[in-house]
Amino acid sequence: MASDTAPDVTLVIPARDAGRTIAACLDAVCAIRDAPGSRLDRILLVDDGSRDDTAAIATSRGVEVLVGTGRGAGAARNAGIAAATTAYVWFVDADCVAAPDALDRLLPHLDDPEVAGVGGTYTIASDATLLERLIHEEIKVRHDAMPEETDFLATFDVLYRRDVLESLGGFDERYLKGQDAELAFRVLEAGHRLRFERGSEVRHHHADRLSRYLRVQRQQGYWRVALHLEHRGRGANSYSGAIDHLQPFVAAALVGSLPALVWWPWGAIVPGMLAVLLLLMQWPMTRRMMARAGGAMIFFMLLGWIRGIWRAIGLAQGVVDRFLARGGMAAPEATA
Repeated sequence: MASDTAPDVTLVIPARDAGRTIAACLDAVCAIRDAPGSRLDRILLVDDGSRDDTAAIATSRGVEVLVGTGRGAGAARNAGIAAATTAYVWFVDADCVAAPDALDRLLPHLDDPEVAGVGGTYTIASDATLLERLIHEEIKVRHDAMPEETDFLATFDVLYRRDVLESLGGFDERYLKGQDAELAFRVLEAGHRLRFERGSEVRHHHADRLSRYLRVQRQQGYWRVALHLEHRGRGANSYSGAIDHLQPFVAAALVGSLPALVWWPWGAIVPGMLAVLLLLMQWPMTRRMMARAGGAMIFFMLLGWIRGIWRAIGLAQGVVDRFLARGGMAAPEATA
């Protein structure tokens, strides 16, 4: 969709060791920038300590490369915000391939001066593995239920007003995971509005190894401790509900009850009941995924159960670190 408006968007891509995916990502957004009437002015790749050829691939495509500090995606995005001079800043992840109209679908929402940010959704490659499809279909079920006026935005495809980002200090760099939700909550608490645009799509490379996926889920559980404590009352939102946030606590209770197994047979009652409860908590999502994508989605029952355990491990680690005020988990006043 051509526009007579002068280019007023800077794209920021945080990247670390993204050599496997960054070429396709950049080819897509360079095509958007070079299209007639495009409002995309600059593409900034913030290389956050890559040990591969990420920066070289970007340079070969004429993309500006900023050297990040190696302190995570939030800090990398903040470096991009600081370098931007346009009214809007668009964020796309290094493992995402934007559709040709991805940016054009987002921009009209910011014609409303009360809207500070708008985000899009995912598509997936046709040759994706079962694990990738399970991860993707869960997200799509959640996105299908999200209203246009939302209280949660992720950063894989999101457009923000630069002045709002600057007024709020950008992303909270303490958060190594969940910094997108944390920023969205602060934007809302400052009196702005957020929008969700399901017509804006990026094709995403989801985790193709279970070990990698579970490692990220443990980190998500860890940082949810700070997220819940610092933004009370936002446990349930447009993307996730109460049952999602209860699962790590049920899983933690399950793990904590395992020593009771030494009192067989009666000791198995409590952990057995908790294991069944955690499994049953996967059914509402599994049912919706099966209705959308077929019977193979039944395997989400097992994936969600295992994920709950790993999130519980992260949750426990986060609680301990919060109590001891260690590292980034310390409350803001403790790190000031």
